[in-house]
Amino acid sequence: MKTLLVAEFREGKLRAEYSQLIAFAQQQQAEAAMFLVGSAGEVPKFNGTLYLADAAKYGEYNPTVHKQLLLDVIAKEQPAQIVFLHSSYGWDLAPRVAVALQAAQVSEVVSVDNGLPVVPVCNAKLRRTIKAITAQTVLTIQAGAFGMEAEPEGTPTVVEIDTGAAGKVQCTGYEAAKIEGVDLTKAEIIVSAGRGVGKPENVAMVQALAKALGGEYGASRPVVDAGWVEHNRQVGTTGSTVTPKLYVACGISGAIQHLAGMKKSDFIVAINTDRDAPIGEVANVLVVADLKQFLPVLTEKLGAR
Repeated sequence: MKTLLVAEFREGKLRAEYSQLIAFAQQQQAEAAMFLVGSAGEVPKFNGTLYLADAAKYGEYNPTVHKQLLLDVIAKEQPAQIVFLHSSYGWDLAPRVAVALQAAQVSEVVSVDNGLPVVPVCNAKLRRTIKAITAQTVLTIQAGAFGMEAEPEGTPTVVEIDTGAAGKVQCTGYEAAKIEGVDLTKAEIIVSAGRGVGKPENVAMVQALAKALGGEYGASRPVVDAGWVEHNRQVGTTGSTVTPKLYVACGISGAIQHLAGMKKSDFIVAINTDRDAPIGEVANVLVVADLKQFLPVLTEKLGAR
């Protein structure tokens, strides 16, 4: 299967997440080429053809121009798949390309099953395998879902590309999201509540443990969506990406969207009744227990120190 991987360039730098695109292609055992509007001084490590357009000329993002550059490469390569990161760049450009190609689009791919993309459904409680009926498929892959065991390596064969297309949109810069209330990205200790806390009243146990540890409390997306915890405390791809010294996951199963936001923590403790929960794959310590019984005892012991 031939695949075209769409790397990203932001604020003068190649985004390191391009390695996740390579990991996706490797998992599918696909023949891959790569597309980038970037700089010759910021070339990805990749064994294959890199189609490179100059960001200084075409902008780090211009939807009309970038789409045409991509369509020209697609016409030459004829890939079965065009793969973007599930990012603001991918969210905007992927559907434009899919419409132009009259191709199926599959968003937020988290794994591959027998060569077919798998996406989360029902608020990530279930997963669905999708088989497109079009000749080409446009995909976006979820951040953190595909990773390489080692850093990418290799030197690509660079093919410089140009277009006469012009667009009315101009990227003038980037603005960081406004942080209101607590900033979890700066916390050294985070205790997070997941769906396993059972009911909103039980979030207080998570808050108490966070206080006993001298840290902040966070939450997974289902807890935030339910209105039990405010959004600025959400950890995951649609919340904050955190790297504390200690992360305690309470009743969190470990959906890929949450893992991507906290798996780089220095030390991870997971408390869950399910010993086979995905969170156990990244945890340094897995406590198989009912958190409603375990958390009050642990908090009391810490308070008695």
